[in-house]
Amino acid sequence: MTQATAPRQDSTTPAGTNPVAPAPAGARTAADVVTPELVAQLTKGVVGSGRTWNHSPLTGEKLADLPESTPEDVETAFARARAAQPLWAAAPVRRRAAVLLRFHDLLLERQAEVLDLIQLETGKTRLHAHEEIQAVAMAARHYGRRASAYLAPKRHTGAVPLLTHVSERRQPRGVVGQIAPWNYPLELTIGDALPAFVSGNAVVMKPDTETALTGLWARDLIIEAGLPAEVFQVVIGDGPVVGPELVKRGDYVSFTGSTRVGREVAQGAAARLVGVSLELGGKNPMIVLDDADIEKAAEGAVRACFSTAGQLCIAIERLYVHQAVADRFVARFVAKTKEMRLGNSLAYGAEMGSLASERQLKTVTQHVDDAVAKGAKVLAGGVARPDVGPYFYEPTILDGVGDEMTLCAEETFGPVVSIYRFATDDEAVELANATPYGLNSSVWSKNARRGRAVAARLHTGTANVNEGFAPGYASVQSPMGGMKDSGLGRRHGAEGILKYTEAQTVAHQRVLPLGPSFGMDDEKYAAFMSLSLKTLKKLRLR
Repeated sequence: MTQATAPRQDSTTPAGTNPVAPAPAGARTAADVVTPELVAQLTKGVVGSGRTWNHSPLTGEKLADLPESTPEDVETAFARARAAQPLWAAAPVRRRAAVLLRFHDLLLERQAEVLDLIQLETGKTRLHAHEEIQAVAMAARHYGRRASAYLAPKRHTGAVPLLTHVSERRQPRGVVGQIAPWNYPLELTIGDALPAFVSGNAVVMKPDTETALTGLWARDLIIEAGLPAEVFQVVIGDGPVVGPELVKRGDYVSFTGSTRVGREVAQGAAARLVGVSLELGGKNPMIVLDDADIEKAAEGAVRACFSTAGQLCIAIERLYVHQAVADRFVARFVAKTKEMRLGNSLAYGAEMGSLASERQLKTVTQHVDDAVAKGAKVLAGGVARPDVGPYFYEPTILDGVGDEMTLCAEETFGPVVSIYRFATDDEAVELANATPYGLNSSVWSKNARRGRAVAARLHTGTANVNEGFAPGYASVQSPMGGMKDSGLGRRHGAEGILKYTEAQTVAHQRVLPLGPSFGMDDEKYAAFMSLSLKTLKKLRLR
């Protein structure tokens, strides 16, 4: 893998603005963490007959040799999962939920192990890696505690009260095909699989090759917590080769990634009449109203725009600021952004890490250079930092971005945000909604009622007030997902587990049939039923 070329620099974009966090003495290296013994332990569960490898974006060097799966290997993985799933589904829900709770405890106890892997495979800071620990632990606790209630049979009023006994039951779909991305290799692998497991399914997962070790570590840990190993199968390989095989065989498909690929996944699942959940791209807006706390909003914008170097679907890429406070806000936001410390060590202290690959660096560079060439002004960043690592790029703020610029409408998926100004709340809402995407949004105001009112008008699956994305995502009892081109379905809450089940109605008719009886002919039966329906309405029965 070659090192990418740094973008053009000019007199308005000084190089090296952001400081570098010093590496602590004795800091661990990739060789200390990714040992041959660890790789052998983690990859023994992969169904793969070929060989591939992954790299660390912190250095660009190879991390590990990995098994590579063929279409035949995927078929084998599904056969194993199907053979194991019925016995797992037959286990009581509380027993399955107990596995999640044990996994929760093991994850927190052994978090240092996986924090190293997340950093090495993604290039993100340790604090941003820890956000994945938090998210997965919360999901494990939630579904470990609430799965029994979500999945419990529910009584409904039958066609004839007292005579028709009706219950709604939840049956597992079978084997879930899961295709996970590289940017959150713990949360978007095991985090999404937890509700599938506790509802009685098996999972065949394809992690991204570049971040496969993290997902494999999570598999190892949940097996230690009590999940039968055959219930959780892993295949590794190129997305265009292995991904369609999961779509062809899964009883349900879970996909997180780009909108373009998401459409292909949806078409493949639709052809087989199987369900699908898709969390896709976003061009997420943040609105700073004229009564916002400027200091807190500027701090929040740093978190919202530059967490994981902007490489998360719910990060903010469009920032709308009321014209009355724009100058003050921009000054504080720019100052805080320039103070952010870049870092590449396996330790806490840095505030932003690396982009994940040469491809991501190339996209970010092209978007920024295109905007600058067409008249946008760089207020912060705008340059690569090969002195820190091969794919580091400074957190970047652009002003004067117009419709003719690529990054105005396209998702950049990097540490780049564009600033726009507005005059009224209505204008801010209109501008924020003027996108085919609808994943996440943020509103800042000292007036809680006003902030929530504006948030409710935004066409996004999650809308946060006085924070960028964390409250909406971390509130795991509530659904999270996208509107419009940002996806289908939801994770978290009831929807996040029930999507992995099929609803079954069991109706037991007692004493009298639902048909002519007691010697009634068809006409008398029709008249009797008409009278009964009118009576039931008067009694306000549903």
